[in-house]
Amino acid sequence: MLSPVLFSLAGASALVAALLPRIVRHLPINLPMAFLAAGVLLGLLPGLPAVDPLVHREATQHLTEIVVIISLMGAGLALDRPVGWRRWASSWRLILVAMPLTIALVAIAGTALAGLPVAAAILLGAVLAPTDPVLATDVQVGEPADEEGTEDEVRFALTSEAGLNDGAAFPVVHLAVVLATAGATSAALGHWALEDVLLRGAVGIVGGLLIGKLLGKLFFRAPVPSLRLADEAEGFTALAVTFLAYGVTELLHGYGFVAVFLAACTIRAEERAHGAHRVAHSFIEQIERMFTSWLLLLLGAALADGLLRDLTWGLALVGVLLVVVVRPLVGMLSLAGTPAGPRERWVIAIFGVRGIGSLFYLSYALGEGEFPAGQLWAAVGFTIALSVLLHGVTATPLVRRLDEARFQAAPTDRRRDVADTHL
Repeated sequence: MLSPVLFSLAGASALVAALLPRIVRHLPINLPMAFLAAGVLLGLLPGLPAVDPLVHREATQHLTEIVVIISLMGAGLALDRPVGWRRWASSWRLILVAMPLTIALVAIAGTALAGLPVAAAILLGAVLAPTDPVLATDVQVGEPADEEGTEDEVRFALTSEAGLNDGAAFPVVHLAVVLATAGATSAALGHWALEDVLLRGAVGIVGGLLIGKLLGKLFFRAPVPSLRLADEAEGFTALAVTFLAYGVTELLHGYGFVAVFLAACTIRAEERAHGAHRVAHSFIEQIERMFTSWLLLLLGAALADGLLRDLTWGLALVGVLLVVVVRPLVGMLSLAGTPAGPRERWVIAIFGVRGIGSLFYLSYALGEGEFPAGQLWAAVGFTIALSVLLHGVTATPLVRRLDEARFQAAPTDRRRDVADTHL
């Protein structure tokens, strides 16, 4: 009778995922908080199977992998702003400055406060560095618009950061695996730099751009009208692009996460104002919400089933420091000199939400090398739960205040379009 119970839970949770955003729209509660709490309650019920990502590592890896690449496609399609060094200044700063500093500080805290080995501490930093604004919907970009400049800096920066940093953290995850398996030898580090940084990164970038360009030409400008899939847009084509870009790039030994996001951005750039983007994004968003709800339900159950059994005060302190000290400070430091105003920089810095990407990276790394799995899962599970709670409670009121202040600061004749007003 277990299978009918699981199907019933899956169906009920999917239905709740559709209804809940409307019910709690004006409350400091969001879907991730509700599903994480529901998962904890389910985990406490007798008779249900225990949820343990240490035992079901491969299933955890592949399920989270699917959710991450779907979210990357959604992020790439949603961004209205063309890629550029100045236009994406906040994004580049968050990736090139905030992310390395976050990894380094978390690794230092992991060794100093929790006594983790160096390789495990670096892995913890890399696992917790990627952000995931999908877990706080108020701080991500909405559906694609027909014109540029419709995104405010906060939502744009956090969404683009989430799209970029899922791939950018992978080389450091590989570094931790190398240190755990081969040690810090010059040969091992040289091989890591050449293969895991340069080769895989280049293949991911080139693969994403080429696949996006080819499919964009096919969808919008194919010489045979029947091949122009964008003319009769269907949402599942976005899923096809997602899996194709990821699968082909991974087969070529590149970073599929990078390829998926770049393919989405490239397709969007091919015909920026086409209505097909909204159809594709809406489909991807629905799939993402459903899978994310299921994962959070499972994570909550895992927390109740003993995922935190190896949590120490030191590991908990590392998570607290990351969420309330490290990310806000390095975020503000990295954003100095960007177009965002002081209030916007604070909001961007604060909302470094931890989520599904962290679950994937940890389950992946544990299959590649020997690490203290129980301690790392406890630290990651605790940090994600803390992030979901704190960011979920504060996202709606803080972003609403920022939107109201931006609206009031805009000239009267421009109050319909205040995205480029910085506070």
